[in-house]
Amino acid sequence: MRSSAPTIPVIRLQGAIMAGGSQFRPSLSLATTAGLIEKAFAFKDAPAVAISINSPGGSPVQSRLIFKRIRDLAEEKNKRVIVFVEDVAASGGYMIAIAGDEIIADPSSIVGSIGVVSASFGFQEMIKKIGVERRVHTAGQNKSILDPFRPEKPEDIERLKALQLDIHETFIDMVKERRGSKLADDPDLFTGMFWTARKGQALGLIDGIGDMRSFLRARYGEKTRLQLVSQPRGLFGRRLGIFGSSAPEIASATVDGIVDAASERALWSRYGL
Repeated sequence: MRSSAPTIPVIRLQGAIMAGGSQFRPSLSLATTAGLIEKAFAFKDAPAVAISINSPGGSPVQSRLIFKRIRDLAEEKNKRVIVFVEDVAASGGYMIAIAGDEIIADPSSIVGSIGVVSASFGFQEMIKKIGVERRVHTAGQNKSILDPFRPEKPEDIERLKALQLDIHETFIDMVKERRGSKLADDPDLFTGMFWTARKGQALGLIDGIGDMRSFLRARYGEKTRLQLVSQPRGLFGRRLGIFGSSAPEIASATVDGIVDAASERALWSRYGL
């Protein structure tokens, strides 16, 4: 018999989606979220699991892995999943959001961006100016495609676009499978465009406008408790601890953190955030 005052576990998935990250700047990936997801679905008497998402996207592989882990546990534990969008659930962030049986967002939230993007820099002119010669030796003619220190080749761009199309099709299939007949017949839906939540609701990308506390209390009763699920004990130390690290390790991690921060900043800036 269900309690008249149910407890709903809440997990927060915030940040760019990247494999690995650094020990000083962890990112969203299956490795960093699996523990949280498992703990949330372990609430035996909870009628649902609430997931707060605030992500501009990132790795399509990690996005799908997180999505799949949520859906696998939802089916295994027979739990309803309700997703709440904060500032943005776009690209890979939206891929995770569709793991929800319902998606609720603030009217000013940004949703969508069902597409694939690849961004990099070209440094070939810079290394000429500073007198650096690029030397690359490979076994296999395609091992150095899209080298940022050499001019782009049309055939390399074609290969990259073919990969992007495959990933895009997978993303589209996932959205259609999860959102089904809710989706509007709009030519821009799968072009990578993104919208505020109000327009997103009209397009069928989300189910409603609201906030987590109000929505869950209206659904499950005024006495409903929300319990934020934290990382399993020890994960913080494993991911972020610096004690015992050598100076070169710390320096390397700092450089990695700067690169990760720049990449993440670029993702957020696409949505004006």
